[in-house]
Amino acid sequence: MPIPITVFTGFLGSGKTTTILNLLKRLPAEYNACLLKNEFGDIAVDSQLAKETNIGVQEMVNGCLCCVLVGQMKLALQELKEKYNPDRIIIETSGSAFPAPIAWQIREMEGEGFVLDSIVTVIDCMNFVGYEDTSYTAKLQAQYTDVILLNKHEQVSERDLDLVIDHVNELNTDTPKVKCGENGISPDLVFGLDTQLFSVAYNKTHQLEENVFDPQHQENEVDLIQIIQHRQDNSLTKEKLVQFLDTMPKDDIYRIKGFIRLDQENQLYILNHAFGRHTLTLVEHQETMEEAKDVQIRITVMGQDLRMYTEKVKQGLLNGKEAEVSLTKAHRH
Repeated sequence: MPIPITVFTGFLGSGKTTTILNLLKRLPAEYNACLLKNEFGDIAVDSQLAKETNIGVQEMVNGCLCCVLVGQMKLALQELKEKYNPDRIIIETSGSAFPAPIAWQIREMEGEGFVLDSIVTVIDCMNFVGYEDTSYTAKLQAQYTDVILLNKHEQVSERDLDLVIDHVNELNTDTPKVKCGENGISPDLVFGLDTQLFSVAYNKTHQLEENVFDPQHQENEVDLIQIIQHRQDNSLTKEKLVQFLDTMPKDDIYRIKGFIRLDQENQLYILNHAFGRHTLTLVEHQETMEEAKDVQIRITVMGQDLRMYTEKVKQGLLNGKEAEVSLTKAHRH
């Protein structure tokens, strides 16, 4: 399997490092993630980061990944792969990096076991309106991304936050905007997006369509609906599942992912529903099938104000059958 790569961009001081550190803390202990960090600064900072997070860190300093260091990035990725064999590599770019050259280089390495999963842009809500007017880089970072994280939003007034969102929407109306609070974000929100950005046949219509979260959401914690159903006779078909997914609103339902058995054959699939689109992947790996042999449904729904959707989700996935269903907050996990 190719190693997925998640790229974090964002202007100087936007809070990328803190966001990534919080993200790493929320990964399962057995999940092997590596960080490739590009910054102008003291290497000792990231050495300490490596000690605290127990992950592999490759540092590239005194240059920018999108220009003078773009060739070195290939070598750094290969070294991380050989040394750590990671489940995922996270790239933190410098504040001055353009996303396109980095994405193109990763796509050129698909034959070497790497795949570009997503580009995430962190925006500093306290300062974006100021530097957006003077920085071409900041505009590009906001325009070419799969997810925009509104960082430090709790430090500005509602009026100023609305102004930031208005500015961001002028640059990019088609990409989800998610508030990123002190607890950070769940990996499920930014991992597994399978980006279409900067693909060979790139076309703007391939980007996530009409997926802008409601800027009036005041709650920055993500709700989780978790459903566990043990294996039994199944009446849920692919057609019924797709019909259900099509009814899920894009502003409130961020992700639906997990294992599910479909049709009379009870074949096991991985469901990944992200920002209004979904994929169903048939599980063929013997170890995975063995681990999930007693699972009929093991699904997590992530979004905002999910209490009002609990019954709808149960009806759509369970059709009246019994299962373990819980509604919690993501930050507790």
